[in-house]
Amino acid sequence: MAEASNNTKTNGGGLKSLYLKEDWWAVWIGLGIIVIAFIANAMGGNLKMFTPSIAGFDDWSTVPADLAAQAPKLIALYIAMLIIFTIASTIMGRKPGHFVAGFTLLFVMAVIVQILGSWSAAKAVNLEAPVMALIVGMIIGNFVKIPEWFEAGMRTEFYVKTGIVLMGATLPFTLIIESGPVAFAQATVIAVSTFLTIYWVGTRAFKLEKPFAATLGAGGSICGVSASIAIGSSVNAKKDHVSVSISMVVIWATIMVFLLPFVCKAMGYSDGVAGALIGTSEFADAAGVAAAGQFGDGAMTTFTLMKVVGRDIFVGVWAFILALISVTSWEKDTAADGTRQKPSAGVIWERFPKFVLGFFVASIIVTLAIMAAGTGTEAATAIDDNVSGAAKNLRTWVFVLCFLCIGLTTRFKELAATGWKPFATFTIGVAVNVVLGFIMSTIILNDYWTAVGNHGVA
Repeated sequence: MAEASNNTKTNGGGLKSLYLKEDWWAVWIGLGIIVIAFIANAMGGNLKMFTPSIAGFDDWSTVPADLAAQAPKLIALYIAMLIIFTIASTIMGRKPGHFVAGFTLLFVMAVIVQILGSWSAAKAVNLEAPVMALIVGMIIGNFVKIPEWFEAGMRTEFYVKTGIVLMGATLPFTLIIESGPVAFAQATVIAVSTFLTIYWVGTRAFKLEKPFAATLGAGGSICGVSASIAIGSSVNAKKDHVSVSISMVVIWATIMVFLLPFVCKAMGYSDGVAGALIGTSEFADAAGVAAAGQFGDGAMTTFTLMKVVGRDIFVGVWAFILALISVTSWEKDTAADGTRQKPSAGVIWERFPKFVLGFFVASIIVTLAIMAAGTGTEAATAIDDNVSGAAKNLRTWVFVLCFLCIGLTTRFKELAATGWKPFATFTIGVAVNVVLGFIMSTIILNDYWTAVGNHGVA
């Protein structure tokens, strides 16, 4: 899970970052797919050759025939994704041979998981493809030694960021404008409260180092792994402290991917409320998508508004603020001339998650295209089917790859070795986060999120 090191300090600025960082590659790939889908639609075609879908089934005897029918699409999708991700990974410094081998096995596993998740018995207990991928990955990852060549294909953050950019094509920008401020306000209240709780408990009750507590706080209040890495780098946290923070995110994100949907269904919450609560209370984008995906499209809409629009955009701002606090208050090291180095405003841009920009651009492009075609017209419907529909299908495949990677790289022995103090600190923050999320999503803003969930389609 902690494989996102590519986004720490590597070429933070300049033109090189445009092709050496996963964030930018996720943007180029996601937007590139959307542009190609538009071109195909304008020429009277579509990307259906690259969007396989495993049909739901009760009887396993029907699987071979359906799989044979989907084989051309599966092969086409595999080849397209292999070429795109191999080129990107090679440019970013990965060995292409190892990546090809690792990705191939990962894709085969994704197909198997999609089949398992389409089984009616699995759906009956909410074990659809994303959650199934997480479970299968954990079982294999904890009982089978993963070879190095396979690990080369497990690009967790790369896959989830690409999926989020594609998600933008399924969420109307008009809805972001209407509901974004509410999502941002709710996220601000909860994120600030959670961060301060984790930081205070960590430094006062458990005597953790301030940079360590800040890294834990960021992981539990903003956007999980990416926040742990970005904030940890900004405050000069120790490498093992960043790893522990990521481990805490993995532990609780995994618990919440099962607990939150169970609670939401048991309480009978609407899809919109369920998505908002998950978006507020989950600690990682991938796990949140898996949890929200167990509900209708409205849940994915409100989850995206809360998690991506409301929380992920905090990373750059918080990295700058905490870097400023770190160099002026926490760090004792000085420059050669005896002065302390202050972070520039460029830190905000350097740490800002660029894939969030891709998400917004994708949303704007598709929304403007549908408006230009005339909402409700045949042309608009074609765009919705051939562009947004393709993005939604491809998003699912990319997320399944991501969930497999999370499971495969989650080692229970390593998680248990992180110690009880960081776990206790993070857990107290989890309690605050979930309680506040519950109050705001299901009580204060229940009617609002229900209405948004009924309005949007993700």
